[in-house]
Amino acid sequence: MSALIECEDISKVYTMGDTQIRALDGVSVAIEAGEYVAVMGASGSGKSTFMNLLGALDQPTSGALRVDGRALDALGPDALAEFRSHSIGFVFQQFNLLPRTSAVENAALPLVYSGVPAGQRRKRAQARLDQVGLGDRSHHHPKQLSGGQQQRVAIARALVNDPAIILADEPTGALDSRTSEEVMRIFDGLNREGITVILVTHEQEVADHAKRQIVFRDGKIVEDRS
Repeated sequence: MSALIECEDISKVYTMGDTQIRALDGVSVAIEAGEYVAVMGASGSGKSTFMNLLGALDQPTSGALRVDGRALDALGPDALAEFRSHSIGFVFQQFNLLPRTSAVENAALPLVYSGVPAGQRRKRAQARLDQVGLGDRSHHHPKQLSGGQQQRVAIARALVNDPAIILADEPTGALDSRTSEEVMRIFDGLNREGITVILVTHEQEVADHAKRQIVFRDGKIVEDRS
């Protein structure tokens, strides 16, 4: 049986003028459904490029990348957009919330693009806010919420389409240590429910929540440990 994510000798090369930058260099790795993985490495190591490829935000220059049996390089723009919308939930360091929009409306935003009727959007978004402990803040705007609460809204938004995979890029980077721990406990719980969680971090305390740590250096995997 195939892994949920399969990378075979993937490389990513960016051309800047006469210079070629090899952001990823022959990476092969498999991630099973339900895994909890921390992707680590110094700035410029390739970890964010790797995450962008997994999330279909970019495509490899060479090699094969399959997610849930689908070759992402074979999908057209519309199919890629649908894949991102329904299979992947994204969480970023900067929460990327609409400032003049309530928490429940922010959480429901992916459902707008999916064409879900308004009544269902609000119901599903409210359920996800309840799940992350913000059910009583659904009508608050981002400026009325703390950083940790804003990140919880962002997690609710990532979950609202019931994705199989959560990709989190430095999800605690803008938070203090206590709030970071609270947010990480949410990811822990999501993984226990069976969601595949993959997060980029440079903090060992955050990575220690994961059950597997993959370390990048100079575009290559140099460590893959449980």
